[in-house]
Amino acid sequence: MNALQRTGRWIGEHLVLAAGLIVLGYILVPIAVVMLMSFNDASKSRNLYAFQGFTWDNWLDPCKPNGMCASVLRSIEIGLLATLVATIIGTLAAFALVRHKFRGRGAINSVIFLPMASPEIVMGSSLLALFISAGLGGRLGFWTIFVAHVTFCLSFVIVAVKARLGGLDSNLEQAAMDLYANETTTFWRVTFPLVFPGIAAAALLSFSLSFDDFIITNLNAGQTVTFPMYVWGAAQRGIPMQVNVVGTVMFLAALALVVGNQLASRKRKAA
Repeated sequence: MNALQRTGRWIGEHLVLAAGLIVLGYILVPIAVVMLMSFNDASKSRNLYAFQGFTWDNWLDPCKPNGMCASVLRSIEIGLLATLVATIIGTLAAFALVRHKFRGRGAINSVIFLPMASPEIVMGSSLLALFISAGLGGRLGFWTIFVAHVTFCLSFVIVAVKARLGGLDSNLEQAAMDLYANETTTFWRVTFPLVFPGIAAAALLSFSLSFDDFIITNLNAGQTVTFPMYVWGAAQRGIPMQVNVVGTVMFLAALALVVGNQLASRKRKAA
């Protein structure tokens, strides 16, 4: 094998890895900019998007912009509640769709994808019309946002848990019952631990979608201000650098969860 052939083989073996690293770097560039700007001393210039100098002030006083921390806490509250309800209902629905045969199951499987495929403006306006027709037009706020977020998070939970259930080996459950375990014990000792990674992934996805949503929330929020809505309003006057602090904290928290889950999985496999 000559040098040209060896070079071509090396390129072929490492091309996918190189492409993956390039794409990963491209995705991480905006995150790196957000983290950098969280240390930006924007008080030195009117240009908020140019790095003027390093400072800890943004981290030491993240609630300095009026109303920002309140909007962050409100988004977290709505996200946690919507995630809890959507995860419970979606998990039960996924088990019903995978484990049981009933009339209309095929139609339900098709309808599940509609909230995922529909544009957010269509879904948001439809929910707004529903709330108005129900006489809630003058009471839009925390709970209408909560209902809206549960509605669009359900589809993602069902799809994620269904995928996990679809790859589950039923022989494991049958083996547990052959060892005289009843249905309840089999579920909690065998089925649930195997499905839990899918449920956890669905919950994390639901929270991120809820925390990040703007279009559906804006249409159904009334006078309630969530963090994305605060950023949108602040952008018209100049985004405070503390917004980047919140973004950095959320990214690091998500990264810590992923790394912690991977380390825990390795420990379980090693055990």
